[in-house]
Amino acid sequence: SPGVFFDHDRGKTHSSGKLLYSARIIPYRGSWLDFEFDPKDALFTRIDRRRKLPVSILLRALGYNNEEMLNEFFDINTFHILPEGEGVQLELVAERLRGETLGFDLADGDKVIVEAGKRITARHVKQLQASGIAALAVPDDYLVGRILSHDVVDANTGELLAQANDEITEEQLQNFRKAGVDAVGTLWVNDLDRGPYLSNTLRIDPTKTQLEALVEIYRMMRPGEPPTKDAAQNLFHNLFFTFERYDLSTVGRMKFNRRVGRKEVTGEAVLYDSKYFGERNDEESKRLVSTHGDGSDILDVIKVLTEIRNGRGVVDDIDHLGNRRVRSVGEMAENVFRVGLVRVERAVKERLSMAESEGLTPQELINAKPVAAAIKEFFGSSQLSQFMDQNNPLSEVTHKRRVSALGPGGLTRERAGFEVRDVHPTHYGRVCTIETPEGPNIGLINSLAVFARTNQYGFLETPYRKVVDGKVTDDVEYLSAIEENEYVIAQANALTDAKNMLTEQFVPCRYQGESLLKPPAEVHFMDVSPMQTVSVAAALVPFLEHDDANRALMGANMQRQAVPTLRAQKPLVGTGIERAVARDSGVTVNARRGGDIVQIDAGRIVVKVNENEFTDASDAGVDIYNLIKYTRSNQNTCINQRPLVNVGDGIARGDVLADGPSTDIGELALGQNMLVAFMPWNGYNFEDSILLSERVVEEDRYTTIHIEELSCVARDTKLGPEEISADIPNVSEQALNRLDESGVVYIGA
Repeated sequence: SPGVFFDHDRGKTHSSGKLLYSARIIPYRGSWLDFEFDPKDALFTRIDRRRKLPVSILLRALGYNNEEMLNEFFDINTFHILPEGEGVQLELVAERLRGETLGFDLADGDKVIVEAGKRITARHVKQLQASGIAALAVPDDYLVGRILSHDVVDANTGELLAQANDEITEEQLQNFRKAGVDAVGTLWVNDLDRGPYLSNTLRIDPTKTQLEALVEIYRMMRPGEPPTKDAAQNLFHNLFFTFERYDLSTVGRMKFNRRVGRKEVTGEAVLYDSKYFGERNDEESKRLVSTHGDGSDILDVIKVLTEIRNGRGVVDDIDHLGNRRVRSVGEMAENVFRVGLVRVERAVKERLSMAESEGLTPQELINAKPVAAAIKEFFGSSQLSQFMDQNNPLSEVTHKRRVSALGPGGLTRERAGFEVRDVHPTHYGRVCTIETPEGPNIGLINSLAVFARTNQYGFLETPYRKVVDGKVTDDVEYLSAIEENEYVIAQANALTDAKNMLTEQFVPCRYQGESLLKPPAEVHFMDVSPMQTVSVAAALVPFLEHDDANRALMGANMQRQAVPTLRAQKPLVGTGIERAVARDSGVTVNARRGGDIVQIDAGRIVVKVNENEFTDASDAGVDIYNLIKYTRSNQNTCINQRPLVNVGDGIARGDVLADGPSTDIGELALGQNMLVAFMPWNGYNFEDSILLSERVVEEDRYTTIHIEELSCVARDTKLGPEEISADIPNVSEQALNRLDESGVVYIGA
């Protein structure tokens, strides 16, 4: 899904096995922006996975200079320069000395807090804070080698003595004294948790001005083209800051803001930077600045990335369902429609720019064919536009509840590794952990769990019952994988008493993907049902919990292959979800309104509606249901509806009036109830052979009807019309004995 993601290379890039952290901003459409560390701890950026540039070039192109960059990313220590021989004075922030080893005694008056050569610990820091020392006298060599956070200028002559990001030398320090520089600021860096990453990056950055940085980016994006100022500025602006070319989408903005730790979840679809838009003069930029004020998306991402590199913060898990969203049909159709419209726009612009475009009407200008073609192509030949599996009602329902990681904008079978296919803790209650194909697509194609649904952003949600102070309420809340992370969730079979209080001292729970025991007072939610982890097909398997997972997977998949028998028989042992599956698949006929049956035959049912259910005065009060008779399904099985009611029966709204294929009195019935015996029989049932009673065949228990449509065309040719006839020359009598006198296969052949 769009948003910002932080990751590391698992030590694969560099021979030392060092973890190199990276961040990637993925828009819904537009250029990807990557930030990454190299083995020497400098920060680089890539646009659209091209060659990398030092990240300071990108910041310089936004309008930041060296001082502003350093001030954004580092805390500043201030040193006051005293006259020759008196050293320098540090404005003390005790916390910043932690972990350092000083070459001199640290004393409060006569009382020595830290001896020279000893490392400063957290206890020392507390003592320093208690002592209330505001300034610390340190020798010159404590300042030498530190990194300046700003340019140092001689106030009298205006001469530049040292630049921001220079390491202070003894010579420079003498010059500062001569010029009467009162104070300098240095970057607070150390080796543990304050790395000098941006400072390293500035050292390898060849550019000095904003224009140079823009030209450098232009050269990287368009190698070989001569850069001009306007071209470079336009290219950069079009990359991330125009709505035509860049769109994070509402989902992307929500994920982005959440990840960089902002409160609000809404914002602009483009990347916002107050410095960049503040320097531009167009209306759009002024509107953005007045709406959002200070702030920068790009700086925030780099800050989070450096925090992770400093050991504060964690990288993202790409297989977490909070990072994967469902793209619905409508959304994909919308994208295809946009592509078609863009083509139309280009054609119209071209036509308008031609000389003879004066007297053209809109009809002549606009050619709608590209839009129609794009939509036709999408529904006709998209990888995800599939021929419905119509073997039985279950296969229809399952096919419509499929979630696939393949297809346009998704993975390919070859590239998908083991991690993507594996079961993830966040699948619980959202995606079925059992039902998935056994072949090369295993784990890439999944089924929605029974109660799962998508939220407005396209993330999967699952329902939970609220638990308040150990009492299970009937309030149901849907939680997405991101929201669920903060709560402790009990299992559906946790023991409760008559008042719905959790009775066990410790309840088995899930928290942040781990299973643990918690006291009832700490439980926030409880599963709705033990069924909520599995899909429809798996929920139809009785005693599923006793099955081996691999065989359960096969069972769930094979139920979809059951062919409708002549007479459906509902199972003696079911799970209670059969009726819901039959109803929701739409193969049965359900009453729209209550009333009485007045007329019925094999093909239609007529209902006189109860007067209290009339919609308005003009309502005739009659509902007519036409039944589907012996129609071919996509898989050549037979679709046939049979009435279950008689004339004079009273019915209520939602009652089943007619059974469809594989349903029995409104319940899903995929097979037959057979008596099975396990016993050897002279080797005739070795391994997977079975013996059938003759009665099974006589009673047509497993007889199925298949309907195939075969057509034969008689054309008018140059030699005259073709005719269909039974007397075909040079064909044996035996080959013709199934044809009637006009040459058509007779019924029952």
